[in-house]
Amino acid sequence: MILRPKIEELKVIGYYVGKLIIGLGISMFIPLLVAVYFKEWNPALDFLLASLISFTAGHFLLSLIPRSKEMNWTQGMVVASLCWLLAMFLGAIPLYLSGHFANFLDACFDAMSGFATTGLTLIRDLDHLSYSHNIWRHLMMFIGGQGIVVIALTFFVRGVGSAFSIYVGEAREEKILPNVIQTARFIWLVSFVWLVLGTLLLTGAGIFEGMKPSRAFLHGLMLFMAGWDTGGFAPQSQNILYYHSSLFETITLIIFIIGSLNFGLHYALWTGNRKEIYRNVETATFFITILVTFALVVVGLVKTSFYSGNLALFRRSFYQLLSGHSGTGYMTIYKEQFVQGWGPLALFGLIIAMGIGGCSSSTSGGIKILRVGILFRGFLKQVRELMLPESGVIVQKFHHFKERILEDSQVKSAALILLAYVFLYLFGAVAGMFFGYPFELSLFESVSAGANVGLSCGITSESMPVLLKVVYIFQMWCGRLEFMAVFVLFGFIGALIRGK
Repeated sequence: MILRPKIEELKVIGYYVGKLIIGLGISMFIPLLVAVYFKEWNPALDFLLASLISFTAGHFLLSLIPRSKEMNWTQGMVVASLCWLLAMFLGAIPLYLSGHFANFLDACFDAMSGFATTGLTLIRDLDHLSYSHNIWRHLMMFIGGQGIVVIALTFFVRGVGSAFSIYVGEAREEKILPNVIQTARFIWLVSFVWLVLGTLLLTGAGIFEGMKPSRAFLHGLMLFMAGWDTGGFAPQSQNILYYHSSLFETITLIIFIIGSLNFGLHYALWTGNRKEIYRNVETATFFITILVTFALVVVGLVKTSFYSGNLALFRRSFYQLLSGHSGTGYMTIYKEQFVQGWGPLALFGLIIAMGIGGCSSSTSGGIKILRVGILFRGFLKQVRELMLPESGVIVQKFHHFKERILEDSQVKSAALILLAYVFLYLFGAVAGMFFGYPFELSLFESVSAGANVGLSCGITSESMPVLLKVVYIFQMWCGRLEFMAVFVLFGFIGALIRGK
């Protein structure tokens, strides 16, 4: 028998959701101040209205229960999954009011793409978007990359039990410091330090390339926020290709590779443990998967002879490959070139890289490199066990911040998540084919959405079918939360409807 959740449980969920919504409303003050500074009065009203709606909704939910109570595991998962949906709707309000979207669904698509650090976009006339709305697009990525829940743990949530349940619900598992609240604050500390350094580097690159200092600063800030959080939004419609600069390409490549690394690795480096870079199973697996997928892309491009010189081939292929593998989605080519010149083998290599994604406990999406490394070692263990006599025992170890013994439960968990992602990728591909798109292009776009990458072969557009937009929104949401919180939310709603 399924037990229906009690009213008290709903109030607890509402209380923490309310706190998160208020935090989102506060974050809207940043683009509001930008709008005031640049005298963008209509955009300023957009953000003022959106923040008032967020505050009103948040305080209403807080009023349902006078004080906070500790959440259980299920409630924390429900809070995490609900918050991302509500953030999408609230974050879409100022985007829709900008007049650069055909309808509210398209604005929701971009809001989910922003918070989920995907980078697929349906915006109209991006090159003439106001500074404040453009800042908001990239700020959503900066918030979503660190995590909406991480913001709450940093500033609003105090109970450690409640904190851990919603922290895990946002697809994070590792506690870098003694508790998750301290871990959340460390994540923001790392991000803000890199924000300063990365923005300065990109601002300098912009000035060097002839941009005015103020414009170079804004572009540098926005490019860093999206690059560090492996998002893929850019201030201009041509993405990184707009700059036609090897300097911009090099700096952004370094930024999104660093952003795709485990925050635990950042902590190890900050504390002087540099050996962790090559000892960790994730970084070793990352290096191998880059080599393998890059080889597929290069061989595929050589077969098509799309690029005339070796330098052009390396520059275009390596950047797109790492952008896809890290889950960033920055592009230095036109979308049409994936269709016209890359060929099936190169696209296959890039699809594999996007599907794998970056490191666990990072801003990247996808299956995650740690799971790939665990599955490979689990396969080796199984082979060795088959070669030994029945009385033999194999102990397989791996290093991930400390020496660990590989257990069957870890391999099983990694395999289940991999299967879930494969199903998600195929689901989107079938949806694309249903609407008449070729299989390889449908799979490419589906993996890009489900793995929160943002590279596009041209399917994602304002004119694509409404249902396909909804499918991609669902994929971005599931991919960012890595399924568990989404499954719990569906189970909770089922219990609410059918429970006794």
